[in-house]
Amino acid sequence: MQDIAKWLAKHHCDGINLSIKELIHYQSKTGLINLSPRKTVQAKLAGTYLAKTKGRGMEFDEARHYQPGDDIRAIDWRVTARTGKTHTKLYREEKERPVFVLTDLSSSMQFGTQLLFKSVQAAHLTALIAWAARKRGDRIGGLVFNQNQHIECKPFTRQKAVLSLLNSMIKIQQLPPQEQSPQVTLADACARIRRLAHPGSLIFILSDFSQLNDLTKQHISQLSRHCEVIAYPISDPFEHQLPKVKMSQKVSLTDGQNRQQIVLGEKETEKQYSLQHQSHFEGIKHKLKQCKVQVIEIDAGQPLSTQLDPFSQGQRK
Repeated sequence: MQDIAKWLAKHHCDGINLSIKELIHYQSKTGLINLSPRKTVQAKLAGTYLAKTKGRGMEFDEARHYQPGDDIRAIDWRVTARTGKTHTKLYREEKERPVFVLTDLSSSMQFGTQLLFKSVQAAHLTALIAWAARKRGDRIGGLVFNQNQHIECKPFTRQKAVLSLLNSMIKIQQLPPQEQSPQVTLADACARIRRLAHPGSLIFILSDFSQLNDLTKQHISQLSRHCEVIAYPISDPFEHQLPKVKMSQKVSLTDGQNRQQIVLGEKETEKQYSLQHQSHFEGIKHKLKQCKVQVIEIDAGQPLSTQLDPFSQGQRK
C-alpha cells in the first residue's frame, strides 16, 4: 500500500481523477511504445514513413537503366560512368500516417481496486501514444467518450493537438453521469472513428470492451480493412480473481444499479469466479482477433512501464 502511495505521488495522480500534470508526465516515457507501421502506408500526404511506391522523395531506393520520360535531373552519373550505360535514381516516397486514439471513459471504466481506475489507465495510455506520435511527427487525433457524450479531436502535428486530446479526457472524466442524456455506446464511437480516419491511419482502441457486440465488431472489422488497428482491453485485477482474505466473509457488490452478495475466502467460489471471468475475457480477445486487429491486454493494477515492452511490440510486422 505504501509503494502504491509513493507511485501515485511521484506521478502526480490519485488514481481516480485526471490532471494535466500526470498526463504531461508521459512526454518523457515515449520509449515505452513502438508506433512503427505494420501495414503499408496509404495516406497521400507527405510525411515520415516509407511507402512502397517509388518517385521523387527524401530516401534513395535504387538505380536503374534510364528510360524515355525519366527526369534527367535524377540521372546517377557515378553509376553511368562506371557501367557505360545511363542510369537514373529512384526514390522511395515518404507518406504521412495519422494516428487516432479512441478512449472509452464510460461508467464501466470508472472502476479500480489496486492502483488506478480503468479510465485513468486508459487516459495514461492515450497520453503515452499521443506524445509518442508527436515525437515521430505523426498527426494525432482522437475521440474521447463516456455514456453521455463524446469529444472529437481532429488530427494535427502540433503539441496543441496533444494537449487538446489530454484536456478532452480530463473534461469527460470530470463530468457527472446524466441520466436524461442520450446514451453513447462503443459502437457509436467506432462509427464516428470510421468517418474520421482515412485509409492508412493507425488506430488505437482503449476500452474494457464491455459493450463489444455484433455492431461494434462490424465497425472494427471495417476499420481494420484499410487501417492498422490495435485494441487495448483494459481490466482490473478484481475482474480476474477475488481478493485473498484470511477469514471467510460476506461482502456486497453493486454496479450502481444491481446489488448482490458474494462470499470471500471460499475456494470453490474463488474457482468459479476465476473461470467465469477468464471465459469472459478470452471471449473478448477472440472477438477482437476475428476483426483482424492486434490485441494487447492492459492491467489497471500495474504501471504501464511494467507492462509495455517496446521490443515485443516491434515484432508486430
